[in-house]
Amino acid sequence: VQLQASGGGLVQVGGSLRLACAASGRTFNNGPIAWFRQAPGKEREFVSAIDTWTSNIKYTDSVKGRFTLSRDKTRNTVYLEMNSLKPEDTAVYYCAARNGRIVTSALNRAEVYDYWGQGTQVTVSS
Repeated sequence: VQLQASGGGLVQVGGSLRLACAASGRTFNNGPIAWFRQAPGKEREFVSAIDTWTSNIKYTDSVKGRFTLSRDKTRNTVYLEMNSLKPEDTAVYYCAARNGRIVTSALNRAEVYDYWGQGTQVTVSS
C-alpha cells in the first residue's frame, strides 16, 4: 500500500490550496483516512479524518469552517480543500490510512494509522 500526497505549495495569507492523497494497492473502503500536519519544531497534529464506513468527517477545531475533506471513490483519492489559510497552517501535511475500522473518538490518534504518505509542504506567507 502506498499513499501519495500532493498539492502543497506556497500561498499568501487568505489563499487556498487543495491537497490530494492517492492510494495504490488498496481502496479507501475499509478504514479511516486522515490528514495530519507537522510544523517545524512541533509535534505532528491531527487535521481531519473521514470514517469510510459512516462517511463521518472530523476536523480539529483550528481548521473548522476553513478546511474540507472529501473523497473520490472512483479515483481512490482523498482531498483536503484548504481555504482562508493562515501562517499557522504552515506545515508538512501527511495523509494516513488505517486498515480496518476504529471508533470515531480515535480518528485523531496518529498511532492508529497503518500507512502514511510522504508529506507535502504547505507554506503560508504573511
